[in-house]
Amino acid sequence: MKPLNIVIIGAGMYVSGRGTDGYGTVMPAIGEWKRNNISGDIQIVGTSRESVGIARNKIDELKRNMRVEIAIRYFPEDEDYNPRCFREVISKISKPAACIVCVPDNLHGEIAYFAAENGLHTLVVKPLAPTLEEVRALIEVQEKNKVYCAVEFHKRFDHANLKLRDTILGGVIGDPLYFLVEYSQRKNVPSERFKKWVETTNVFQYLGIHYVDIIYFATKAVPKRAMATGQKGWLASKGTDIYDSVQGVIEWEMSSGKKFSSHILTNWIDPENTSAMSDQKIKVIGTKGRFESDQKKRGITIITDEKGIEEPNPYFCSAYGQKGDISYRGYGIESICRFLDDVVQIEKGTVRVEDMEGKRPTFKESFVSTAVLEAINTSLENAGTWITIDKYKL
Repeated sequence: MKPLNIVIIGAGMYVSGRGTDGYGTVMPAIGEWKRNNISGDIQIVGTSRESVGIARNKIDELKRNMRVEIAIRYFPEDEDYNPRCFREVISKISKPAACIVCVPDNLHGEIAYFAAENGLHTLVVKPLAPTLEEVRALIEVQEKNKVYCAVEFHKRFDHANLKLRDTILGGVIGDPLYFLVEYSQRKNVPSERFKKWVETTNVFQYLGIHYVDIIYFATKAVPKRAMATGQKGWLASKGTDIYDSVQGVIEWEMSSGKKFSSHILTNWIDPENTSAMSDQKIKVIGTKGRFESDQKKRGITIITDEKGIEEPNPYFCSAYGQKGDISYRGYGIESICRFLDDVVQIEKGTVRVEDMEGKRPTFKESFVSTAVLEAINTSLENAGTWITIDKYKL
């Protein structure tokens, strides 16, 4: 097979760990994937020389710590600011190539469309897009150009959620009656890390969408209607007119015709001294039993003078070893590496693009989560009214 070139659109927290003491998830995953000596160029595209300069410094540290050699070219090169330079990079990259899109939600549709239109296999961080109109266009361009396109719903690779899926589909707890999800993050996420673009999204769209996808993944049920309420307070007092918390209720229908509801409670104003960045729990009550998964308390507690009490998640994206000999493992790493492995197999001809349907979080699979998201956002705009999700939308 020819070398696989990779273009990464975005240079922020999830790519390089900008603004954190870590290195994100995308570049650690690329580093692990490159240990297999799979050749090809890597190009990272930001919007300004300043932003990619910060990413370059973080990634240089990461490469030294992992002891991996990765040649990377950063864009824009000759301009202080160019939010459109992704177009030039994508249109000129040699095939076969993969594109990983890690930008604010409202930019996903435009960039993913351009990548697929130019023949790049494309992975997009969640959500794929906030509207069904955008998702329909993305599926159409993906099918037209016969490329593999997926959403980086990494929670599908979490062993806890795989066990949830097997428990439900195996009939262990009977027919689901209701799901209860609580998911929250610290105040610095909307107030500092995403401050420049946070008003283009909301906390349900950023966090809740993960569990909308997991419920669909675990049940294969179809959403029928949704409603949402939200509260503004702390963030508004800081000059950002967005919800502190959003609660969504979705009614689902199984293939048997039986219905259940999910209640997804989200906020991003947890105190800065909470013991983990994400506090997340999921509970399912069925006719024969229940399934409970505390996805914050993963069995490890670290207490120090400097940081107080920490409860790290060793299963998402964790570094193991010491500086100069570090490796990364976890379902966040697996999600990205699996996409790249799939691309290699497609390019070798051992699997087909259509073989990914039903096995991976493809653009078609994301149609359900976006249908729910669009209904939730519409409900928020209409004082919590129930919004019907028509069959034709799915």
